Amino acid sequence: MSPSKRPVHRDTTEREVPADTPTGVDLERVIAVQVRKLRLASGLSVGDMAAKVGISKAMLSKIENAQTSCSLSTLARLAAGLDVPVTSLFRGADTARDAVFVESGSGAVIVGRGTRVGHHYELLGALRGQHKRLEPVLVTLTNASEVFPLFQHPGTELIYMLEGEMVYGHGESEYRLRPGDSLLLDGEGLHGPNQLVQLPIRFLAVTAYPDNHQD
Repeated sequence: MSPSKRPVHRDTTEREVPADTPTGVDLERVIAVQVRKLRLASGLSVGDMAAKVGISKAMLSKIENAQTSCSLSTLARLAAGLDVPVTSLFRGADTARDAVFVESGSGAVIVGRGTRVGHHYELLGALRGQHKRLEPVLVTLTNASEVFPLFQHPGTELIYMLEGEMVYGHGESEYRLRPGDSLLLDGEGLHGPNQLVQLPIRFLAVTAYPDNHQD
């Protein structure tokens, strides 16, 4: 399918942020960025906003440029003027955010799923707490591999084909996957490779488990 004929999905969620957005270690900068962003979203000028919350224009300018620390009463007035909870002004400063780096070929090997029939599963990292629900795995099938029993599990799984070719089954349907192809499926439906067409086969399998999932 040519790029011009591809379906277009409109993403209305705010994902991109300015390059100078603070990482959360500088509280004044966090408040400055949030106040400025919320003020602009409300369509208010610095003068209008200052008058609305009862502070000077110079003080609001200092707050938005992280040149002063806000008192609790000033934060409360800013939040009221912006019609948001006070906690919105601290967004991004509440906690440290984890990240896991896994060097190529060094991921933990998962034993048990399909290892008895020559399948290799490499875990590409796992976060703690609520983010542990996401499980990225690199699956490798070689000449020693066989088609294995079907899988079934809670949650949603994304398969992204990296190398080789296979026919993958999900429920009553089959999908021929080649490099660059992807398959998003409901994990409750029986699924797994039905035919290994061209070896070696490598694909990324990312499973998102529901909130109440337990290992």
